Amino acid sequence: MLKILKYAAIDIGSNAVRLLISSVIEEANKPPRFKKTSLVRVPIRLGADVFLNDEISKENTKRMLDTMLAFKLLMKTHRVDKYKACATSAMREASNGEKVADLIQESTGITIDIIGGEEEATIIAATDLSSFIDKNKTYLYVDVGGGSTEFSVIYNGEKTISKSFKVGTVRLLNDIVKKDTWLELEQWVKTATKHYDTIEVIGSGGNINNIFKSSGKALGKPLTYFYLTSYYNMLQSYSYEERITQLNLNPDRADVIIPATRIYLSAMKWSGAKDIYVPKIGLADGIIKSMYKETILSHTKLK
Repeated sequence: MLKILKYAAIDIGSNAVRLLISSVIEEANKPPRFKKTSLVRVPIRLGADVFLNDEISKENTKRMLDTMLAFKLLMKTHRVDKYKACATSAMREASNGEKVADLIQESTGITIDIIGGEEEATIIAATDLSSFIDKNKTYLYVDVGGGSTEFSVIYNGEKTISKSFKVGTVRLLNDIVKKDTWLELEQWVKTATKHYDTIEVIGSGGNINNIFKSSGKALGKPLTYFYLTSYYNMLQSYSYEERITQLNLNPDRADVIIPATRIYLSAMKWSGAKDIYVPKIGLADGIIKSMYKETILSHTKLK
């Protein structure tokens, strides 16, 4: 007996807002299969408002309303059974974050859950990594966002510790990450990984996905620390305009990709990792898996 469920995850980040729609395929005596049906990304960059002015601007509030209305129509068209919308660093720090969430709920019917950093790290770590990792190895999972970066140590295939830090691409771009925060992050990574002889990094987020794609590496093969360092130096040798015209990066990617690469390289350096794996998964994937496992509350399809 074949059963197909449709789940949708909305990830409201500091750099972009994403809608992931996945089919969950259930077959008798087989593990469920998760198949991505649609992925839509809108680069609203809420963090540029919040981290500098403490609130979401009227313009971006309007863009959020338009985006959520579009997402609602897409979910209805795809006949989504359940959805969950999670807002992270920018909306949880905005003085009007709750107000904007309420406005969206009233206007579109979409309920937004503003989650904390630790919950974000837990949801990301819930992503099924079994097909990407070797249970005999230890990994530092690094998910870089616009407002924060979530870290998890994975040992014997299980998450042992997670922590979220207010170090993100949009914050770094605007030079608002304090030195003490960097030092705290460095100390945490070194302490969390020092007990292991060898460790490798798993990187998630749009920027590392972009770098991996440009490398031409086969899925499952890692990028080396040397390669990432060379790529970082190459990026810095180009102007913002040249990264768009010559490296073919999207305008909203061409600036944040440099601070993102800096975060991944720092994590590799502090943990002593020589390789970084890029399985192309993130918060939205974790939301889908968590909804299916019923470890988080979800909402039924919209009318």
